[in-house]
Amino acid sequence: MLNIVLYQPRIPQNTGNIARSCFVTGSRLHLIGPMGFCIDEAKLRRAGLTYWHQTDITLYESFEVFYEQHKSDRVILMTSHAEQLYSDVHFAENDYILFGREDAGVPERIHDLFWNTRMRIPMIPSEEARCFNLATSAGIVLMEAQRQLGFPGLS
Repeated sequence: MLNIVLYQPRIPQNTGNIARSCFVTGSRLHLIGPMGFCIDEAKLRRAGLTYWHQTDITLYESFEVFYEQHKSDRVILMTSHAEQLYSDVHFAENDYILFGREDAGVPERIHDLFWNTRMRIPMIPSEEARCFNLATSAGIVLMEAQRQLGFPGLS
């Protein structure tokens, strides 16, 4: 099973869409707080549709709590600041794929923790092309990881 991790998400619709993607692929969703919305917000549930209550979701009050529980697991940090492409990674079951906040990514201390597993999605070289939408990024990487694993449990 793959794990999608969102660091302090800010936009409920993104989180709801990612929850839906996690549900339909049998992946887990991990949400690291503080978040920019309440977990029971209508926009979040509407974006996740009827999948929200069926999705395997774990909440963490802080990055420190998440890291303490998963420091021995492989965490892949998705960032536009990486050199290596996500498609060059050999994903494995139980990987944790970490995405930063929509407005700020992750702090430098988190980049430092995962400097050797930082990956990016290729884009045009432009100051205006800052990054993909969070839900789009998570979908791109999640499906590549599923493809590499042979789409386990999916039909």
